[in-house]
Amino acid sequence: MDGEDFIKHREIIFDPIHPDCDQSKTAAMRLADVEGVVNVQVISPEALGISYDLSRVSLMQIESALEHAGFHLSNKLIHKLRRALYYYTEDTQRANAGCPRGESNCTRQVFIQRYRQI
Repeated sequence: MDGEDFIKHREIIFDPIHPDCDQSKTAAMRLADVEGVVNVQVISPEALGISYDLSRVSLMQIESALEHAGFHLSNKLIHKLRRALYYYTEDTQRANAGCPRGESNCTRQVFIQRYRQI
């Protein structure tokens, strides 16, 4: 596995209709210490730039953890299609590299971080 091929740079777009007007900032604070996340950058109140190591965590796992934590991702068609394409290509790349499929500790880390903040 070439390390550079496994570092992914993505944008996570949130739904602007949410009680937290700045979901991206809140999400960035929660994701900063998650294992496998290399960099998190707030682009706008609804957009978050994230870099992560695909061999340790996938976009699907990150977004799933965010949704479980109460964040609302954008449901616009373009964002749904983009997510589906990323999920498929990342799952295929991980399978071809022999990465185990299943639950990572990403979800657990997000919830642990949330309880620490409370």
